[in-house]
Amino acid sequence: MNSITLPIPFWKMSGAGNDFIIIDHRKPLIPQERMAEFARLVCRRKFSVGADGLFLIEPSTRADFKWRFFNADGSEAEMCGNGARCVARFAYMHGIAAARMRFETLAGIVEATVADTTATIKMTSPHSFRFDRQIEVGGQLFMVHSVDTGVPHAVIFVDDIDEVDMVGLGRQLRHHPVFAPMGTNVNFVGRTGDGFRIRTYERGVEDETMACGTGVVAGALIAAVKGYADSPVAMVTSGGIALTVQFSGKKGTDVDQVLLKGPAHLIYRGELTSESLIA
Repeated sequence: MNSITLPIPFWKMSGAGNDFIIIDHRKPLIPQERMAEFARLVCRRKFSVGADGLFLIEPSTRADFKWRFFNADGSEAEMCGNGARCVARFAYMHGIAAARMRFETLAGIVEATVADTTATIKMTSPHSFRFDRQIEVGGQLFMVHSVDTGVPHAVIFVDDIDEVDMVGLGRQLRHHPVFAPMGTNVNFVGRTGDGFRIRTYERGVEDETMACGTGVVAGALIAAVKGYADSPVAMVTSGGIALTVQFSGKKGTDVDQVLLKGPAHLIYRGELTSESLIA
């Protein structure tokens, strides 16, 4: 059977402007071979619900539950920081897990705590730090740093973050041969008088998003290594909401116990009908 069981109850949630469709999939509703297509169709803006990604919550033998996470283009991803915070609140509100929980992702086991509309997650250990690589894009030379915070991220510090061509430069860096074959997410970070602002071009969404949790973590960790900040680090996202990153250590692989804290809001809930899947 490869049919989708409709209608499908869903929740629309937002983590600092990073928006997601979340479905309780402990009782299967969508065949595995159709999940990628389903995600792509329901994440279309204006034609369906519209979102940066889709989460399917499923049973786990290793934790309270596990997820299947699909980007808006239908590609499956290992980790999503803001999504993890939204999923944690969803699980708590549905009695799937207690306020302190553990859940399984392709990046590993994630621990989370929910308090009212705020969710804090303990990130999987960051790895693959690279610093001070000069990369030419569009006739410009950028000093690029990178780290994997569950998914790969490139971080570039700029003087005027408002002037950055996010889609043009972001897309070129995302597909740059240095990051082949999988590509990378791209973050531009600007230092302000009292902290940082960050803008992210997300792989899989293929556009700038209003926030990216793993990107905020990447920006905060790189800022600490470069001597620009100490834990905790607050970064204001494109949506104007600050996310806080707390960690111990700040020297490459020395970084540990990384926590990401911020809001996880329920926007609405509803049912997906067959018309939400019309191509």
